[in-house]
Amino acid sequence: FFHGFYAEEKLVENLASMSTSERIKAIQKMPETMKKKREIRNKVLKEITKKSRHHSTQLPCCAQCLQGTVVSFRRFGNSLSEYFHLLQLWHKTLKIIGAEFGTSVLSYFIFLKWLLTFNIFSFLITFSFITIPQFLAAEPNNLSFTGLELFTGAGYFQQTVLYYGFYTNATISKIENGPSYNMQLAYIFTVGMYFVICFLILLFSVAKSFCRNFINPQTYSGNASKLLCTWDFNITNEKAVKLKQKNLSTQIKEDLTEVNREVLNFSVTERVVRIVIHLVSWVASLGTAIAACAGVYFLCINNLKLFVKGHTNDLESQAAMLVLPVVTSLLNAFIPFFYSWLGHLERFQTPGHQIYVTITRNIILKISIVGILCYYWLNIVAASESQCWETLVGQDIYRLVLVDFIFCLCGSFFGEFLRRIIGTTVCVSLGLPEFDIGRNVLDLIYAQTLTWIAILFSPLLPGIQMISFSIVFYVKRVT
Repeated sequence: FFHGFYAEEKLVENLASMSTSERIKAIQKMPETMKKKREIRNKVLKEITKKSRHHSTQLPCCAQCLQGTVVSFRRFGNSLSEYFHLLQLWHKTLKIIGAEFGTSVLSYFIFLKWLLTFNIFSFLITFSFITIPQFLAAEPNNLSFTGLELFTGAGYFQQTVLYYGFYTNATISKIENGPSYNMQLAYIFTVGMYFVICFLILLFSVAKSFCRNFINPQTYSGNASKLLCTWDFNITNEKAVKLKQKNLSTQIKEDLTEVNREVLNFSVTERVVRIVIHLVSWVASLGTAIAACAGVYFLCINNLKLFVKGHTNDLESQAAMLVLPVVTSLLNAFIPFFYSWLGHLERFQTPGHQIYVTITRNIILKISIVGILCYYWLNIVAASESQCWETLVGQDIYRLVLVDFIFCLCGSFFGEFLRRIIGTTVCVSLGLPEFDIGRNVLDLIYAQTLTWIAILFSPLLPGIQMISFSIVFYVKRVT
């Protein structure tokens, strides 16, 4: 006991004599638990504080205060980082998902969490610099609330801060000869800086991913290193040990699946047939995307007539407004299943090749639909007879986001949850459903693209998307 106590005291003294960077590296390399490392670090800080007090008679008063302040801030920063680590969003849930279903499924949930942080950031800056000042200059809303506005986004919401058409383009000044707030400049700089920051974050993320996967892939390679070199001996909790074992086991199974995949050899006739099947599949997929875009454009033109007539408070007209988002969501929901069927029909040699082709087709579909919608909003709605075309665009995007969210919940319940129950209890031969990572990730990209466009016309829509992404995370976790 005394030998251990003396050794620890000696260790604390040695660490206290080191520089800050050397001390941090030395503590990190210790084969101890995180709890023990924190105890040693706190003892070292106390030892540094004692030494500073001991030399206080030799130091000037200002230097003594400065040194004490630096140590206090350092201890406060360490405590704050520990609390932030404990408050990290869905940290334990993501570990469980990675251990149960592997890194591929985990990547979907990490991406969902990443998009959620984007929307939280967007909502905070737009609400702070655009919405709050507008509340000061807002006029009373004379429209009645019926409840249908929650689905259509029209009616009562037209005269609220939800849409850009309600915002003033003047300078807000509540005190005569006092400070003023230019809403036009605030809107331009807030939205502009948000897009610049998002672009820089995306650029940094892509560069980091490119460096990890292409420039220096051996640093992150798996196979034998995962079995021999990746165990964390600081883990002592029994649940954490089992979770880590399961996580490594799942990753090794993924690597072995890629290594042991079957290599198929085809004859000349079979290769010609396969090329024909690929060409027919691409023609069918591109034709489907073109037909979907034509249908969306036709519905857009008919949808605009309802707005121009002005019967937005009529029940039938409000129900007709939902035709466009419902049809668009149906196309985005069911055409990817057709693309997946084409992928199985083509019989690719590797599952990865099939996934990439299916994702490419889905991207073409979704980009085409979004492109048609943007053309309709910026060229046809903007040139219409409507008094405020920005509000009409904001309402369209609101309905698209809401209906897409409802379809996502229905797809999770019927396509994943009920399918899993049927495959495990009623008809065991069906087995567990496969989580379509590509389709689900592209659904998130489509929803986030609508949100980025909506910032220009509906500043509070990122807040709505923030709530929907949070619900989707927990729903997908269960299903």
